[in-house]
Amino acid sequence: MYRRCRLLASALCLASACARGGRSLSSRDSSRIAAEIEERVKTAYDLKAPDVEQRMLGLYAPTGRIVSAASGTVMTSRDTILGGVRYFWRQVGSNMRDPRWIWDRMVVDVLGPNAAVMTASYHIPHLTPRGEPHVLGGAWTAVFERRGKDWVIVQEHLSDLPQQPAADSSHAAHDSMPGMKMP
Repeated sequence: MYRRCRLLASALCLASACARGGRSLSSRDSSRIAAEIEERVKTAYDLKAPDVEQRMLGLYAPTGRIVSAASGTVMTSRDTILGGVRYFWRQVGSNMRDPRWIWDRMVVDVLGPNAAVMTASYHIPHLTPRGEPHVLGGAWTAVFERRGKDWVIVQEHLSDLPQQPAADSSHAAHDSMPGMKMP
């Protein structure tokens, strides 16, 4: 029994070392990676800069599987996930007037030289096309993998803030994507 436990412990240590690429990171390297990911995300979601949709799409891995969980569903199709980002921007984001993407909190944990996870909460105060104040927001967890020199998302989970009642509920909302309704 003791030998089995020792063998299992050795295997776990080896697996852990392999997952970290065989080396641990210094706190300086971890801080640098965390700052790089944070800057990449904040730049992608800068609503005042041009090409917002392309910058958002650029966060995702260009090849391979991406897993996304939101609104009680799990998607693994790159086209579906990227289509969801496009839908958000074209149907919701581009209709916001004077939007400000505010990161309430962003935590980046560096798991190794090629893996990190970011969890962030945010809100987006803006005016609707009719000039009414409105806020979208939520929490987002994204797993990043280093591919070449870039950090890209390979898994994510999105959680929307509860919907605010619209000032005038007679207008049709975009019901196909929870948390992305515009009055």
